[in-house]
Amino acid sequence: MSEEIILPAPADFHVHVRQGKMCELVTPQVAKGGVRTAYVMPNLVPPLTSTDAVIAYKAELERLDPSVQWLMTLYLHPEVTPEEIRKASKAGISGVKSYPRGVTTNSNSGIEDYGVYYPVFKAMEEEGMVLNLHGEVPSDAEKNISILNAEVHFLEHLKKLAGDFPNLRIVLEHATTSNAVETVLSLPSNVGCSITAHHLSLTIDEVAGQPHHFCKPLAKEPKDRFALQKVIKSGNPKFFLGSDSAPHPLSSKTPNLSQDEKNVSACAAGVYTSPILIPLVATLLDSFDALNNLQKFVSDNGRNFYKIPAEKGKELKLRRTSKPTTTTTKDEEDKAIVKGTIKGEGVEVLPFWIGKRLEWEIVN
Repeated sequence: MSEEIILPAPADFHVHVRQGKMCELVTPQVAKGGVRTAYVMPNLVPPLTSTDAVIAYKAELERLDPSVQWLMTLYLHPEVTPEEIRKASKAGISGVKSYPRGVTTNSNSGIEDYGVYYPVFKAMEEEGMVLNLHGEVPSDAEKNISILNAEVHFLEHLKKLAGDFPNLRIVLEHATTSNAVETVLSLPSNVGCSITAHHLSLTIDEVAGQPHHFCKPLAKEPKDRFALQKVIKSGNPKFFLGSDSAPHPLSSKTPNLSQDEKNVSACAAGVYTSPILIPLVATLLDSFDALNNLQKFVSDNGRNFYKIPAEKGKELKLRRTSKPTTTTTKDEEDKAIVKGTIKGEGVEVLPFWIGKRLEWEIVN
């Protein structure tokens, strides 16, 4: 059994680092979790719908942590035209993120009809940019669509887009269902799929009653979690790490009564994994005998799909944490336990896996 692993520049192909004080707090945590390349989501307030806004945001992230390679995205919106796509491509922006209206955090400006964006997708295809799809449709009681089956209902859109744009690289983001895995496997090589760490761990049972496990898309049934684990264990090159690490203030994750005590605020959707990401992924893959594919999942597959080679000198070394023994000191054991909130100026967030033991650690 391996006690040390060296990974070539781990990459997270889906991460949120927010804005303002939250951004200042969580941006350095990306590197702390072992990530060398981060693909950043554009759902800020207001959303990043112009090349100039994205480039300004990237400059801020580079100021906060120049050690990370920040890959940037536009937010699909009526302001994103074919001309803007060509401008974005020349500026080095990697992709465009599509959010269906209202399905997740800051998606009120999301789209309702993919057809109107076909000229944009055509320009992206020509420019070699990636289309990132939040794979859900809005809830609809009359059609019996809810957050439990919203991903399954989205898959027909994915199939159509993949067929209509065979040279456009498309990523189904943060897959949660066996149906999604089967669909991605059935489609040509222009379709990839990101999987989060928390969806490899959670099912709906662990979400119920725990607001810090609530995210969009929602974790599903044990058979769905097994499908995600199984496809990673297979080493299939279409599947790679996209953490969807999504920090929210503690006050947004735990609903509180408003001042007039008439309304309860909604629980924000998001699980925050950045500070422990690569050791967590190693721990999870180890738990279902897929550790031999850790490098494929956190580096090779995603980098090959996005055409972003690993930079030499950016390797990450992991070491198996010591098993507790009668001679293990409290400090040694505490080091392996995820604990505490992360606090900044006027903001506080709670990472995933609190109170649990990581079986792998980063060697500085």
